[in-house]
Parts: sequence; structure tokens; C-alpha cells
Amino acid sequence: MDIFELTRALVDIESVTNNEKRVGDFLFAELSALAAKFDGRLERIAAAPDRDNIFVSFGEPIVTLSTHMDTVPPFFASREDDEFIWGRGSCDAKGIIAAMIAAAERLLAVGTRGFGLLFLVGEERNSAGAEAAACVPRGSRFLINGEPTENRLALGCKGVLRFEIVAYGKLAHSAYPHLGHSAIHALLDVLGEIRAMPLPSDVVLGDGTLNVGVIAGGRAPNVVADEARAEIMFRTVGDPTMLRVGVALAVRGRAEAREVIHIPAIHLTPFDGLPATSVAFATDIPALGAGWGKPFLIGPGSIHVAHTEEERIPKKELTAAVDIYARMVTQLLSDKTAEAQVRP
Repeated sequence: MDIFELTRALVDIESVTNNEKRVGDFLFAELSALAAKFDGRLERIAAAPDRDNIFVSFGEPIVTLSTHMDTVPPFFASREDDEFIWGRGSCDAKGIIAAMIAAAERLLAVGTRGFGLLFLVGEERNSAGAEAAACVPRGSRFLINGEPTENRLALGCKGVLRFEIVAYGKLAHSAYPHLGHSAIHALLDVLGEIRAMPLPSDVVLGDGTLNVGVIAGGRAPNVVADEARAEIMFRTVGDPTMLRVGVALAVRGRAEAREVIHIPAIHLTPFDGLPATSVAFATDIPALGAGWGKPFLIGPGSIHVAHTEEERIPKKELTAAVDIYARMVTQLLSDKTAEAQVRP
């Protein structure tokens, strides 16, 4: 299956987070043939019931290529024109999976070994697959993580700090609001204070941001609301302590705040010969930890169309990514060999 066919086959398997089983089974079958042909070791790494990471290695995996199998909703199938492959997950990150597999095939065809492929569940929600993989490292010294960066090497990526905020009130007839207490009004006041908080900045990562992603509450337009909730997400660029303090002060006496997830911002290193950028999204890299090696972040496609109804990946970037991944693996393996030769 060529890279475009494989990308479309992957896109056409619905794998919204928590529903990755079918795409994992497909990849396991696809990689079984490659493992059999080139004496590889293929395994499932359990992350949750019916949700497995897929890992294949060829020799000792000094370098690991990794990305995620899950997508955001809603699912929509693939289509293709002369320039793009379209569909949910085409750039985030099923085209990247296809490019990594194609790079592996190219490397194996010329006798290169010492690398692996790691495909993860759960990145779009809570990095559950990466956390499971972090518990069972396989000795990799370098990690090439794939996310849509337009084939530029990311020198850093923002972190995530997400809260659920719940306000409680007292029911009353809306004609007599003084007899009740509106949870929605309280929540809006809290959100107003949070939105007014100053956000940190970083010379590489830029400004931190805040998104109020979900608001819900109330029972009817003529009833004073007794409950309201919101989900908010900060994109962080450094230590989140002041953001936590600010949220705690904003909700005090009016609502409750529950921290849902924190993924730290990270700074990454350049790679010779690759153009660089910085990105505002978070990745699985922090959750994978140090056990999978020194990380690099690069992949085809634009983050600006990921998660949208216009999601697509340029075919020329897909094919270029195969060259990039193969070259990075080859160079990292060579650097590792040179390091071993000079080690006392």
C-alpha cells in the first residue's frame, strides 16, 4: 500500500479518542507483514481496556518514531484531489503514521536497523497512551514525535492547564430573582475575572492563551439557575503556579474549580539542516517522559486545519516527510555509533 492509499485507509477508520481499537487492529495487521519480512518485534502495549498502543522495533530501538492514532470528533471519511488528502485525522495524525511507516520501509530496504515505531492512543484527550508507554520504555535514546508542523522542526511547544469550574445557586421563579441565586451569573463573574488575568509570555513560545471551551447550565429561561459549569483551557508557556493561584482566587466563595490535566510547556533542540518553528499546541512528549529518549517534534500538515471541517494534508508534504524521517533516523543512528566509538 503506497503512502497515499495508507493515509486514506487510516482516515477511513473512525478512531475518535476512546474508540481506537479498530485502527490499532488495522495497524497491527499492517505492521505484522513488515515485522515478519524484516525480523521485527511487534507488540501491543495496553493503555486501557480495548485500547492498546502499537510498537514495532527492528533491532535495539535506539531511535523511535512516534505519533497518535486517535482523532477529535466528528469523524468524516477521506477524499482526494491532485494536491491534498482530506478527512478527519489526515494531518493530525494519520498521514504522519503513513509517512513514518513509509520511512521505516525505506530504511529496512537498505539494511538499516536500530529503530522502532510507536503509535499511541488518547493524545487528543489526556495522553493516556503516552502515560502507559512511559511505564514500559524500550531503551530508545531518541524520540521523533510527529505532529503537524509543516515539516519544520519545533523548538518548543506550549503546555496545557485545564479546569472544570462549577457554580451552584438556588432555584427561584425568574420574576422574583431575589428569592434565588443564579449559578450562571456567578459563573459569568468568575469567568470574567479569569479572562482578565495577565498571562505569561516566553521569547520562544510567545504569549500564553486562554480558551473558554464549554459553558452549560440552567433549566429554563424563566427559572433562576441552580447549577452552571464551564471547561477552560490555558495554553501555558512556563510555570503554571500563578495561573492556578489566579483561578483559585477567582472562584473563592462563588464556585469550585477542579484541575483536569496539566501538560508542561517544553523547549526542544534544533536538528542540523531542518528549518525551525515553535508551536502553540501540546503533545505527548511530556507524558512519554525521558524513557523514550531525547525528543524532536516534526511532521507534515498544518495545525491550522487540524480539528476543523477543512482538515487536509498536502501530498507533497507527506512524501517530503518520508525523506525527513528517514534522514533523521539515519543521522541519529550514525551519531549514536560515533558516540559509542569515542566512549571510554
